[in-house]
Amino acid sequence: MLAELKKLRFPVETGLLVALCLFLPLVEAPKNLAWLLYAAAWLFNRVRVSDFGGRWDLWDSLFAAWIVSAYLVAAFAGLQQGEWRGANDLLRYVSIGWLVKRGGYSRRELRWVLGALVASTVAGLAIGYWRLWSGAAKSGTLQLHSVGHVNHTAIYLAIMLGVCAVWLFARWRAWQWRRRIVALGVALFVLISLVVTASRGALGFGLASLLLLAFAWWPRWRAPLVVSASAVAVCAALLVVLDVSVIRKLQHNFATHNVLAYRDGVWRMGLAAWERFPLFGVGMDNYSQITHERVRSWRIESGKDYDESHYLRNPHAHSLYVNTLAERGVVGAAVLAAVLAAWLLWLVRLRPRPGDADFDWLLWGSSAGAWIATAGIGMVNTTLHHEHGILAVLLLGLWLSSLPARRAS
Repeated sequence: MLAELKKLRFPVETGLLVALCLFLPLVEAPKNLAWLLYAAAWLFNRVRVSDFGGRWDLWDSLFAAWIVSAYLVAAFAGLQQGEWRGANDLLRYVSIGWLVKRGGYSRRELRWVLGALVASTVAGLAIGYWRLWSGAAKSGTLQLHSVGHVNHTAIYLAIMLGVCAVWLFARWRAWQWRRRIVALGVALFVLISLVVTASRGALGFGLASLLLLAFAWWPRWRAPLVVSASAVAVCAALLVVLDVSVIRKLQHNFATHNVLAYRDGVWRMGLAAWERFPLFGVGMDNYSQITHERVRSWRIESGKDYDESHYLRNPHAHSLYVNTLAERGVVGAAVLAAVLAAWLLWLVRLRPRPGDADFDWLLWGSSAGAWIATAGIGMVNTTLHHEHGILAVLLLGLWLSSLPARRAS
């Protein structure tokens, strides 16, 4: 790979992008350094050759509006503490997708990026299991070190499960048996690890993404849907028979009439903040500043009742949509809605034709899996930030970068 890098148009830039993907779930400081160096190398190279990736299009406008909205919200945030830090996090993950989208990378380079994401996930899980079994993981849960909390790790794994699955779908018939065994083993490893996290939302939408992606493959090849449906059925049966922790969680919540696991109380806190600051919200990364005292004051000011037992304070909303409304108001929520809607529309309208190349299907399927995980899990957990935000928008950017070449052909 190092020898091949020297033959590329921008070898250092590509190397930094691959390094970012390798570091993403593993280590914090090198990951941030790789992002900064990659962005700097990208800008330097494009200024040098006077080529910034072609004409401006709708997605460029969406990416730009997404970034601008974050800083606009920070400037007019209802509460002050972490709003600029939150805006910088959004800048990081949106800029990566935007730069990749306009990068003009070859299929070989894009394949390296996807390969680095898979390799780093496997390495991160190996380290996570070692920490869990050795007692080094103080939380007692499986975590990707740089991703952190088990729910965030589960979101990351749900996205990567989609990547591994569509790689199998796209290349199975072209691979020799050794590669099939390795790829199938990696996909099963990620799936089992997702089960181990015991995150109900991530596991549910992770399994749903297998079925949806396999269904999308039907015009090209019917075997993925049959195999995926069988695998999901077997997985569900084993979860029940083995009485794993995710099933015990569900049973306990149903028995205690707490299906949402107290999320309704968390969401009431967020919606109360949005009612108080409807346009710009409380500011990104300021959800933890929504206290019972403030909610009581806001409710009383507006002439509404307040029962503290119906509200639960939490660092985030356990919902992408409530969290966005509370932290970014209508301004930020409108931009996010536009991005998610455009992403879905593009996926539906520009799905590859049955006879298109395997790699076109791989990029499309990876992006589709990222959308399903982000939008679906986002109903019950706060997706699209930090590492899994970078991963999701990066997969979107990788797919968008391939569209001009497909249109030209």
